[in-house]
Amino acid sequence: MHKHAGFIVIGYRFPGAMGQTLTEKILDDHLVEGELETGEEIGIEIDQVLTQDTTGTMVWLQFEALELDEVQTELAAQYCDHQTYQFDFKNTDDHRFLRSAAGTYGAYFSRPGNGICHQVHKENFAAPGKTLLGSDSHTPTPGGLGELAIGAGGLDIAVAMGGGAYYVEVPEVVNVQLEGELPEWATAKDIALEMLRRLSVKGGVGKIFEYTGEGAESLTIPERTTITNLGTELGATSSIFETDEKTKDWLSRIGREDEYVDLSADEDAEYADTVTIDLSDLEPLIAQPSMPDNVVPVREVAGEDVEQVMVGSCTNGSYEDVLPAAKMVEDREVAKHTELIVAPGSKQASEMLAREGWTAEMMAAGVNFSEATCGACIGIGHVPASDSVSLRTFNRNFEGRSGIEDDSVYLCSPEVATAAAIKGEIVDPRDLADELGDLEAPGLEMGDSYTAGMGQDDPDIIAPEEAIDDDLIKGPNIGDVPLKDPLDAHLEGEALLKMEDNITTDHIIPATSDILKFRSNVPKLSEFTLSRVDDTFAERAKQSDGGFLVAGENYGQGSSREHAALCPMYLGIEGVLAQSFARIHKANLFNFGLVPLTIDEDTYAKIEQGDDVEIVDDVEEGVKSGQETFTVRVNDDWEAEAELDASERERRILAAGGKLSLTKQQYGEGDSGAAPADD
Repeated sequence: MHKHAGFIVIGYRFPGAMGQTLTEKILDDHLVEGELETGEEIGIEIDQVLTQDTTGTMVWLQFEALELDEVQTELAAQYCDHQTYQFDFKNTDDHRFLRSAAGTYGAYFSRPGNGICHQVHKENFAAPGKTLLGSDSHTPTPGGLGELAIGAGGLDIAVAMGGGAYYVEVPEVVNVQLEGELPEWATAKDIALEMLRRLSVKGGVGKIFEYTGEGAESLTIPERTTITNLGTELGATSSIFETDEKTKDWLSRIGREDEYVDLSADEDAEYADTVTIDLSDLEPLIAQPSMPDNVVPVREVAGEDVEQVMVGSCTNGSYEDVLPAAKMVEDREVAKHTELIVAPGSKQASEMLAREGWTAEMMAAGVNFSEATCGACIGIGHVPASDSVSLRTFNRNFEGRSGIEDDSVYLCSPEVATAAAIKGEIVDPRDLADELGDLEAPGLEMGDSYTAGMGQDDPDIIAPEEAIDDDLIKGPNIGDVPLKDPLDAHLEGEALLKMEDNITTDHIIPATSDILKFRSNVPKLSEFTLSRVDDTFAERAKQSDGGFLVAGENYGQGSSREHAALCPMYLGIEGVLAQSFARIHKANLFNFGLVPLTIDEDTYAKIEQGDDVEIVDDVEEGVKSGQETFTVRVNDDWEAEAELDASERERRILAAGGKLSLTKQQYGEGDSGAAPADD
């Protein structure tokens, strides 16, 4: 594959591509295979990769299985941010293994407790015009800095780190025109919630949202990255902002001004669609349980008692996000029956708050501080009480994600969350002045310590040249990567589980502390597969001789965790029959050799759990030859059609039994160096 100089020539119009969007410019600059036509599969060069501790162990085990010598991308970063509470040796062993992998293969290593990958990467490495691929669904966060960042499964990360291209269907580019300015107490979080209210959690599938307009220019970098972070909840491939003086100033403040690039769409750029939001019309919004798109004005649910409030996460965990909360509780107290927890996105953000005295002010008001971690977002720590309401500034409120099945989690801005903590109930912050006297919108003035904890001299990031380990260190809970046999000509088995719409990866492989510690031990982890849907599933799957999963719309939404495909594969699942698939999970199904077949609404309604399912066609030959429609026979009684929407490359992956098997077959076991681009 060819290499680029690592910059974008602004103002140059690529041959045959007049009037390009910003997204198209970056894709064009990194294109290694295919044509930039919507819906067509392309391969792009990846400049940066990131991974974290719940997905990273499998990434490095796969990198080892490919027998590659060192990272080939410009930069790779390994973060330890999800399971930082080291409950027993399993978590600690994983972190040590990840440190050893970073040292062995040449990646940066961020130590446990240093912060959430998206926030720390933004502070230290994200750069305009670069491509970033991450094994976390919220990887698009740095789009607020003009970086084209995409979440993917871990195997795609391993191949990209080896120098291979990343393949994706060219998405539609949608222009989100932001007009006007935000009124007092409306925030960037409300812009993202408004997008979810309008478009739903499926509204961004196959799309990249490109934010423009005077309203976009008025937003700070942390505000922009809040919006690009939450674009994941729309199902979007990515979200991105043009760069400007605010981008340059932010990079300058953290000592990386030389990485600034002026990026914008051409004036005559053509977009697939346009969404217009007048910021001046926005008011404080809130997502009710248990979906991020269940959005209403805060005043519609005001008065609901609140027992827990959390400010932080990768969505609203920057210094600028926590500062308004600190100003709001100054000289006040948290309500007696309510707990307010601040979970900064990074240790650097915590340091800045401490240097300016805000940590002491918050503690005096009754605020508790958490380590800078993803933990509470996935039910590891700060689990809500039974029959209680928790307000969080996070990005997801899927049922049970907080660590208790019957949770009641609302999503909102730091301002709305803090107002609830002060009052003890949901309240529109605009109405808080009536209860507590004059309370002006807190603002985001930066103190002298703004840059004190940020920049590339972070003591908790170990650079490749400072590596502590040069050999992999595996504890007893760290196993090998299982491989699937090549695709059979005949697929049949029981419909082992029928599921509804919007089944998330949290349903497929829960991420709670009791389960997540087995992320490096696939045989054990697989015992929990789909346990939140049916706790008998894993055992039934083991006892069956292959089988299928049946699901409604948007199957596999949520996290990028490839374990949600890997564990069903390990249990013998042959394929999934669903009305539609989430982007990353569908790619993961291909990567692990599971056939994703799309069925219509009537077929979904008719098929029942326990039915005998047979793919009538010669599946192996059909996949290889480009066959799109397959006949599904149920109980030898009735038949229906199912569609396989797959590129030629994806078909080769399926036929081989998965991407790892294909890569090893194509380029030879023991072959070192960069992995070619799957061609």
